[in-house]
Amino acid sequence: MPSSLEQPLICSASTERIKSYKLQVTSYKVFFQFSIFNFQSSIFNYPQVLISQQLRKENIAEYVLYMWQVEDIIRAYDFDLSAIKRNYISRFKLSDEQREEMVDWYGNLIRMMREEGVSKEGHIQINKIVVQQMAELHAQLLASTKFPFYNAEYYKVLPFIVELRNKGSKEINEIETCLNALYGVMMLRIQQKAISASTENAIKEITTFLGMLSDYYKKDKEEGLKFEDD
Repeated sequence: MPSSLEQPLICSASTERIKSYKLQVTSYKVFFQFSIFNFQSSIFNYPQVLISQQLRKENIAEYVLYMWQVEDIIRAYDFDLSAIKRNYISRFKLSDEQREEMVDWYGNLIRMMREEGVSKEGHIQINKIVVQQMAELHAQLLASTKFPFYNAEYYKVLPFIVELRNKGSKEINEIETCLNALYGVMMLRIQQKAISASTENAIKEITTFLGMLSDYYKKDKEEGLKFEDD
């Protein structure tokens, strides 16, 4: 059984997360630091709507983490689209058309978050649906005899999942538990907080597991996976 993991890994929207984003937007140095493939890119070089579209095609786990981060950026600006446009979007190197597209994108997300009652915590339905799709694919992969390496990786990471679920919500599925863990560590890194060796080890295994699931998700969307024996 793994050693105890940091409690911040059980991560829904929280005051500490919102504070961390307010520090970022004040300094104008916001970086996305996805755990899965150590992706690091200054977001000021690309329109966020384009990044989200590309991530959704290439790596579904990174897409979810990205969209959760966007939700928290909106919370950090208190759902003020004018402030987001003036203090945040203005820092991107965009054409006028791209800037307007990004403003519209944030405006639509703000509307959805308000209408769906996730102003303080939680995630909008379009993000929940993606996580549910990942969980359904996960169940199909486990039920099939054609994906032994995925099954093996799942059982390697299962003790960490059990520990995280014992500390946090058991109402969410296992895939969301894993995504929460990665997002929690990303928050710790943004806040420059120490991460224990046991947590680093857990995150390494969870990262590999979600990376495999993301690869299968992409393949299933592009080619279609066969779960039953011929």
